[in-house]
Amino acid sequence: MNCKQGWKALGAAVALCCAVGAQAQGVLERVRGGGPLVLAHRESSVPFSYVHEGKPMGYALDLCLHIAEVVRKKTGMKNMPVQLVQVTPANRIEMVKTGKADMECGSTTNNAERRKDVAFTIPHFITGARLLVPAASTVTRMEDLEGKKLVSTKGTTPYKAAEQANRERLMRIQLVEAPDHEAAVVMVEKGQADAFVMDDVLLYGLAANRPDPKALKVVGRFVTTEPLAIMLPKNDPEFKKLVDEEMRRLIVSNEINAIYDKWFMQPIAPTHRALNLPVSYLLRDFWKYPTDQVPF
Repeated sequence: MNCKQGWKALGAAVALCCAVGAQAQGVLERVRGGGPLVLAHRESSVPFSYVHEGKPMGYALDLCLHIAEVVRKKTGMKNMPVQLVQVTPANRIEMVKTGKADMECGSTTNNAERRKDVAFTIPHFITGARLLVPAASTVTRMEDLEGKKLVSTKGTTPYKAAEQANRERLMRIQLVEAPDHEAAVVMVEKGQADAFVMDDVLLYGLAANRPDPKALKVVGRFVTTEPLAIMLPKNDPEFKKLVDEEMRRLIVSNEINAIYDKWFMQPIAPTHRALNLPVSYLLRDFWKYPTDQVPF
């Protein structure tokens, strides 16, 4: 290697070190330096994170804004700017992975595949597929649908789960695909299907927005299980520790219950109807020993 090549190699090494150093800078360190805390929100993930009349709102966003106050106190930056950036299902993980967002405040499932790129705090919700049936129906579980018609939305995880359960348990359920959630609900209302299998939080939301919400009910145990949690940068232990500790405090002190009730038990925009979705038995049990470790 000649002198010129040596200087080029040294310059490349310095540039690489600077890039790694910049990437390694933690969220709290950046905020202490005057930088903003960036919260990612969704457009229509009701009631977790959505936009109504131009204003981002929701259960997960409220939790993130509460944590932002904790970050402000921890860093001593009284005038810490909080920036909101809208993300989509397609780019939400990349936004956090690349440092363009510090927390993703939505309805993202914490699973092993995603943990390769990002981190998660303690789940704020656990959802799963259940059944939407007419109020007068005697169906209370998947097994009650033997020989009957079950609809689900095309290409969804609940449809695949129902298909697998039907095949393995030989229940002789007639599975039908609907093009969207709306069409599936209409099929149940018109008697064209005996039940609609989908994530229960979506079923409650769909039922609440029908002309006669009391004409439908959600029944059954979870067919699938999905823990939803705020997404965080993967390699920032100081920031994650702060977020985890505050989430754990909110849960243990039961302060999170008031935030939950605001979005799941009280009337909310845009319809100003309540979802009437109490804390599930899965989430209640999980919150007894709150942890970011999930078996999925």
